[in-house]
Amino acid sequence: MKKKIKNNIDLINIAFMILSLIVAIFIPFKLFLFSYAVLGPLHYLTEINWLREKKYFMLADRKHTIIFIVIAILVSISPSIRYLDLQLAPSIQSILVIISRYNSAFLISSFLFAIGLLFYKKTRTLLILLVVVSLISFISTNYLHSTFIYVSIFLPTLIHVYLFTLMFVLFGSIKSKSKIGISSVIVLAIIPFVIWYLPIEIVQIAKPSSELLNIFVNSSFVNLNIMLAKVFKGLENGRFVLLSEIGLRIQIFIAFAYTYHYLNWLSKTSVIGWGKTLSKQKVIWMLVIYAFSLGLYFYDYKTGLTGLFFLSYLHVLLEFPLNAFTVKGLISEVIGNFKKNSF
Repeated sequence: MKKKIKNNIDLINIAFMILSLIVAIFIPFKLFLFSYAVLGPLHYLTEINWLREKKYFMLADRKHTIIFIVIAILVSISPSIRYLDLQLAPSIQSILVIISRYNSAFLISSFLFAIGLLFYKKTRTLLILLVVVSLISFISTNYLHSTFIYVSIFLPTLIHVYLFTLMFVLFGSIKSKSKIGISSVIVLAIIPFVIWYLPIEIVQIAKPSSELLNIFVNSSFVNLNIMLAKVFKGLENGRFVLLSEIGLRIQIFIAFAYTYHYLNWLSKTSVIGWGKTLSKQKVIWMLVIYAFSLGLYFYDYKTGLTGLFFLSYLHVLLEFPLNAFTVKGLISEVIGNFKKNSF
């Protein structure tokens, strides 16, 4: 029975992949903005609750989540101050400038600390680990600033929504020995290539209206497109053209990746049981916060982004221990299967 349910979920996920791809091809900007504003907050709220019930996949004390919460707060302060246009004392402004400058270091420190949680349990050891990874991250930011900029942009975005999702699906499929699950992994892996080799006539359909384009450009999302274009040598005379052929292909992929990431999570209720962790009281509170989130986006998209920035960033950080747990489990499964088939 469980295998049948898993197979059905895998088939649904393949359908979600294809659906997300088709819609992304025709309306990549609108789909992305819709998915981020409507599906995103629902994902943050339900996943954070599920992670909490799973003790955030920390093998050590759950109280160490305070580190991720503090970092999320620190990173969220500057966007809020800029949006509100607050006039602060010069000393406070200097501190905020320093925090903003080292956002990538905070992010890398969080990720390295999450990996350390797999191997260390004692609080004293973890505190030493935190100091060490923080020093490494902050010093490296000064000497490898451009590299860390790429990491700080891709880790909480495309690596989070695409690469880690691919690993989750692969890990679950290997553990359950599901052929349909492996097929879904293959489909998910080849979609970027499908987008890359789409006929130019189809890609041209993706051009948005000027109003929609203004909303997108006025957000910070365009920085992700620019960095991805730099990676794939997609700049034209050193400039990024959003509506160029490669610019449209990049946006199609981003819209697909985010939309499927959210749909994949919503489809996994019966598999990982996140729906069972929701009490009536939790559902009421989530609906209130969700309605407030939608209201912010409806009022003004940039206001919604700023208001939900902390929640969005926090859910990424709190998922790091799960990411590390999944990568470790995936490596163990691959090595175990290799040894089993070698003898």
